[in-house]
Amino acid sequence: MERPSSPRLPHTRRSLLRGGLALGAAAGTALAGELWTGGGRASAATTVDYPGAVWAPASTANYTASNRPTTYAIDMVVIHVTQETFADTITLFQDPAHAAAAHYVVRSADGAIDQCVHEHDVAWHAGNWDYNTRSIGIEHEGWVDDASWFTDAMYHASAALTAEICGKYGIPKDREHIIGHVQVPGTDHTDPGPNWDWVRYIRLVNGG
Repeated sequence: MERPSSPRLPHTRRSLLRGGLALGAAAGTALAGELWTGGGRASAATTVDYPGAVWAPASTANYTASNRPTTYAIDMVVIHVTQETFADTITLFQDPAHAAAAHYVVRSADGAIDQCVHEHDVAWHAGNWDYNTRSIGIEHEGWVDDASWFTDAMYHASAALTAEICGKYGIPKDREHIIGHVQVPGTDHTDPGPNWDWVRYIRLVNGG
């Protein structure tokens, strides 16, 4: 559940919105530890699915290896807000005890995108196994109660990412298929919250 207010210091640790079900076998995180530079970016040692994204691998304990869309059709994008800083979000996704990770994380200041889980794998981000298998999860740095985190750079970068995902998998670019975490059945999360401009976002996804 989201905190009532946003922090004044960017390094304040908060509990990241927890998503996926803790299913599957847990593996070591040595590779993630080696690749992560600690400076907000990671080594591009593995091919990313989205051009311009930087590979910042989540612990293999925080997602389920798969072969989508062969094993599961992908028919939606789920929009999240981290309730945490960009760097700390990546660190949490690399913690095997966290039991959650999204496919992508978008940074507030400049729209930089890190990919943490490959699209063909099932990221644990939605808190609902069926929705996890069918979706790509995108986290956005910030707090739901503070609209200042949702910058122009973030909206444009995220919308371009979502548009590319929709084109790749034949997902309609509408609110029935691009949803907020709050819309996932069974969730108690409210992100992306009332400060997220859905009208603007969907317009950008559609090239407007």
